[in-house]
Amino acid sequence: MLDREGFRPNVGIILCNGKNEVFWGKRIREHSWQFPQGGIKRGETPEQAMYRELYEEVGLKPEHVRILGRTRGWLRYEVPMQWIKREWRGSYRGQKQIWFLLRLAGRDSDINLRACDHPEFDAWRWHDYWIPLESVIEFKRGVYQQALAELVRFLDQDGRRRRQARPRSLAPVAELLEPSEPSSDSES
Repeated sequence: MLDREGFRPNVGIILCNGKNEVFWGKRIREHSWQFPQGGIKRGETPEQAMYRELYEEVGLKPEHVRILGRTRGWLRYEVPMQWIKREWRGSYRGQKQIWFLLRLAGRDSDINLRACDHPEFDAWRWHDYWIPLESVIEFKRGVYQQALAELVRFLDQDGRRRRQARPRSLAPVAELLEPSEPSSDSES
């Protein structure tokens, strides 16, 4: 499914943990690392496609994540001619993507790269939010930069919400650390 300009609708996923590190997947049998991404099928919303791709590529279900935000519009990149299949040349130009920023609500052990029959990744790791863009295949670097820059505000908002939600101590720490005196009815 291509739009009139030759771009395939797609979703990109930036999954972060509690330390604001991002999930970085290694393409199967290659030495290239990337964020999860995939096409939007006919009749799917971008959010439905995101959840499907998240499960297919990373093995996570909706209950394992929280959506922090998404890009306002489509981010596009063109695929170099040598990467385009012969039968698509002349009509296919690249991808247009809606990017989602997700917070892992589950555990690292919930990640399963073998959840589907055709895995995309054979390894994964957590990486600083501002990944070195030279690690990203050249024609996707601009979109990665745009997505990270646009979505970082949601990471900051989520951090403020999490700090405000922490329970406050009812007593000063010094009082909590002082040993209690023996009660008067204790036996000697």
